[in-house]
Amino acid sequence: QVHFLESGGGLVQPGGSLRLSCRASRMITSTFNPATMGWYRQAPEKERELVASISSGRTTNFADSVKGRFTISRDNARKSVYLQMNSLEPEDTAVYYCNTVPDGGNWGQGTQVTVSS
Repeated sequence: QVHFLESGGGLVQPGGSLRLSCRASRMITSTFNPATMGWYRQAPEKERELVASISSGRTTNFADSVKGRFTISRDNARKSVYLQMNSLEPEDTAVYYCNTVPDGGNWGQGTQVTVSS
């Protein structure tokens, strides 16, 4: 059973930055390395949405709402995925999760990001 451990969230002012980390603690390397990994977020009373993904070949994709502000990276040796978020806006407030793309269920606890002055 895959377990994702997300961290790095917090309260930040508009225009600020945060770096989220996710470790796929129970995902074996031979499964993690070829997987496309993604960061998802769920704002209050909204559906969970995919905001960024990175393939095994490091091809990245971003939702239009975060293009130019977020970057995603991965470290296969650490079975980890990172989300660098810059120029944060109040609309980015959500719980952020990582998972495979498409997701395989087994969601972690997520990490709360709150953008507010």
